[in-house]
Amino acid sequence: MVPQMDNEKAKIGIAGLDDVLGGGLSRGSLFLLEGEPGSGKTTIALQFLSTGAAAGENSLYVTLSETESELRAGAASHHWVLSDAITVCELLPPDSILEGGKHQTLLYASDLELGETTQELFDVVQRVNPRRLVIDSLSEIRLLAQSSLRYRRQILSIKHFFARLNITVLLLDDMTSESTDKTVHSIAHGVIQVQQIAPEYGSERRRLRILKFRGQKYRGGYHDMTIATGGVSVFPRLVAAEHHKSFARTPIPTGITPFDKLLGGGVDAGSGTLILGPAGTGKSLIAITFALAAIRRGEKAALFIFDEELGLLFDRMKGLNIDLEAARDRGDLRIEQIDAAEMSPGEFSHRVRRWVDKEKIKTVVIDSLNGYQAAMPAENSLILHMHELLQYLNRQGTATFLTMAQHGLVGDMKAPVDVTYLADTVILLRYFEAHGMVRRAVSCIKKRTGRHEASIREYSIGDDGLTVGEPLTAFQGVLRGVPTISKDYRPGVDGEGS
Repeated sequence: MVPQMDNEKAKIGIAGLDDVLGGGLSRGSLFLLEGEPGSGKTTIALQFLSTGAAAGENSLYVTLSETESELRAGAASHHWVLSDAITVCELLPPDSILEGGKHQTLLYASDLELGETTQELFDVVQRVNPRRLVIDSLSEIRLLAQSSLRYRRQILSIKHFFARLNITVLLLDDMTSESTDKTVHSIAHGVIQVQQIAPEYGSERRRLRILKFRGQKYRGGYHDMTIATGGVSVFPRLVAAEHHKSFARTPIPTGITPFDKLLGGGVDAGSGTLILGPAGTGKSLIAITFALAAIRRGEKAALFIFDEELGLLFDRMKGLNIDLEAARDRGDLRIEQIDAAEMSPGEFSHRVRRWVDKEKIKTVVIDSLNGYQAAMPAENSLILHMHELLQYLNRQGTATFLTMAQHGLVGDMKAPVDVTYLADTVILLRYFEAHGMVRRAVSCIKKRTGRHEASIREYSIGDDGLTVGEPLTAFQGVLRGVPTISKDYRPGVDGEGS
């Protein structure tokens, strides 16, 4: 008896991929999952069948390239045990299985015609009566066909046979044929392509995209994915326009009065702030100062650290009378060490979003954009990813603080990439020389959401953290690093020292 069609999607069981597909695969249709060897096709296919088995659906895995023991070993590496609802059927050359009869094994002689092989496949399907079917892989079928015309006819025959039985079919292809061969692309209801990219340094990166899905709206573009113990994880491309919350855009002060005056009362909720300056000027400290102010207001904050080892950061902050470990242990502060060589931009955005959604975090610190850039294949990608992430956080009412180190120490300095136009507020830090001493100066050069001081203030970093002084009105050329100083200036954080 032919099962009745239903409108329910056949979920793959990978949350991110089901989201990209708009809920899963259309039941009773044939889909192509293509990618080079090692890209994760078999793992995705096993998760697809395991999800069906968990829902009480019979599932069938027909393999033309791997043995059943290899498949089960692969599943075991993810701590999976293939249930009785999943039947594995080998369709292998006889030399590989001559040791004895194996349960549910199909043999074909060297001169077996493709049509006979297809018929045996149909017989197994009718015997098992699956709702989900995986055929791995099309390369062997293509070799047996020997011509494009015959190959297309056999794929069409497979498609129509399974459609009548309302079986959802996933065909795997390792893309070893000519890249111009799009036979299955034109026949399949949908096409999923997975890619594996080897950067010059760091672990391989994987991503996928939907090339085709008839009659279904899906999330286009590339989506980062990873394979770890437990299976495949897919991180859908973040689209900020899909996320919006109502919130009050109120000023967020630091509690340091001169600094708040410089910022026109503080930065606003739902805005992004870029802290820009050379190495050692205190960019991380200023960003952490905003996070600590949020904790004092009873909110939670999150720090994503790219450049500094957490143990060193904790020790350094303790020297400034700031105990980040205690805040973390209380649950007020979430801190994550990010390795740019191992984590893709999509996975990072997913982590940030998870904390913001789960913990209702309203202050996020990313330290630094230089480390974030290392996770990007190109400068343009950095800007696009950061634009979407900032827009998403802004729409959630989250105040975001980004740090970026500039090249050089004094004088003319440049950032590795210009992202100042993305930020709502830009805080500029500089070294300058005065009376034989190296001092630090801070200014706010941009604030979209309100007024701010046009002055430059001196600041210092001491045992109690950040101290900001009065405006440096007796100086000219502070931002150049070697200012002209009036004769009545006295060093310190009191501006002119009057």
